[in-house]
Amino acid sequence: MKMKLGTMAVAAVMAASPVMADLVFPSLSYRTGPYAAGGIPFADGYADYFNLLNARDGGIGGVMTSVPECETGYNTEKGVECYESTKGEGALVYQPLSTGITYQLIPKATADGIPIHSMGYGRTSAANGDVFSNVFNYPANYWNGASGAINYLMSQGDIAGKKIALVYHNSAYGKEPIRTLEELSKKHGFELTLLPVDHPGQEQKSQWLQIRREKPDNVIMYGWGVMNQVAVQEAANIRYPMEDFIGIWWSGSENDVLPAGDAANGYKALTFHGVGSDFPVFADIQKYVVDAGNAAGAGDQIGTVLYNRGLYAAMLAAEAAKTAQEIHGTADITAAMMRDGMEALEITEAKMAALGLPGFGPEFNVSCANHGGPGLVGMTQWDASAKTWSLINEFAPSDMDVIQPLIDEDSAAYAAENNIASSCK
Repeated sequence: MKMKLGTMAVAAVMAASPVMADLVFPSLSYRTGPYAAGGIPFADGYADYFNLLNARDGGIGGVMTSVPECETGYNTEKGVECYESTKGEGALVYQPLSTGITYQLIPKATADGIPIHSMGYGRTSAANGDVFSNVFNYPANYWNGASGAINYLMSQGDIAGKKIALVYHNSAYGKEPIRTLEELSKKHGFELTLLPVDHPGQEQKSQWLQIRREKPDNVIMYGWGVMNQVAVQEAANIRYPMEDFIGIWWSGSENDVLPAGDAANGYKALTFHGVGSDFPVFADIQKYVVDAGNAAGAGDQIGTVLYNRGLYAAMLAAEAAKTAQEIHGTADITAAMMRDGMEALEITEAKMAALGLPGFGPEFNVSCANHGGPGLVGMTQWDASAKTWSLINEFAPSDMDVIQPLIDEDSAAYAAENNIASSCK
């Protein structure tokens, strides 16, 4: 266990060091293709936060950052190509922003010693750091989301005997919550119906006709891109009550509800971070990044759900980099050092407030055994007249009595298949 150095000692080491190369945080972005509406604001938020650190703070620990973008189009093959073409640039961590790309990069990045942060997506069992040494999915994962939706419904009344439908993107991403929901249906006595939607999701007539016919008490959606917009509109077309319709956090952005207009009012979505632009950090971004002409995009996405998520991912990466610098006593960290920083990351409310993000996300610690964080899940709701999301249920625990055995089972199978020994001593 390496001892952390004090701030003064770190500063002394940094001051004595020669001019260092940038700290590189590649962005596997998708500004084109059917999922661009979600990819653009995330990429903007991710880049703008690092631009803020460069302009306001002189980088991280005195070293400037760079965020080279590589366009994936949300295509797994292109995502792997982007990884291969950028990993030699000094990449510290990858945020694939795609479950399919994440699955393909797990063995590659692990072999290369580069960490992956699949924040709120990817392979859920990667929360087990004992098996997935280089993969992190804090502060919450897809199974936390599934449990969070059920817990919220139980807080509103008894769900025994009720019908719940899962409308899901027919991909590795969309299939992630199925096992969890099946176990939760056994535990709580609700009936689960599975309704897959093929990529990209523009055709959903049959699924919503089935919903109109069977009248489930609630619909949960794991969608992305145009699939979400179509689903919300189809729900409105059959007059399905929006307050009974809950999306995972990738189905809860402005892009998903604005096309339906007033009909989307009351739609709900899970979240693991705050909403809106009423946080001090956004004033700094406006001053140091947007007004200075250094915004990654047009500067019109600030405060939107997915911009905030990209910013949150960048903030967590930056704080892990700071932690790595402290642990290793150097500002010029490597990917291996970055991994150590991610595994030792501590996010407190005091730290969030100091960063200009008070109350924006839950407090959490990462450890060797737990790369997934606390799994706390909140609920938001869309107000169509005000065109805003509001947090209507604070971050609350998910059912780890159900989730942890599933994580253990899946990660153990992966370890056996890949001959992986325990990494936690």
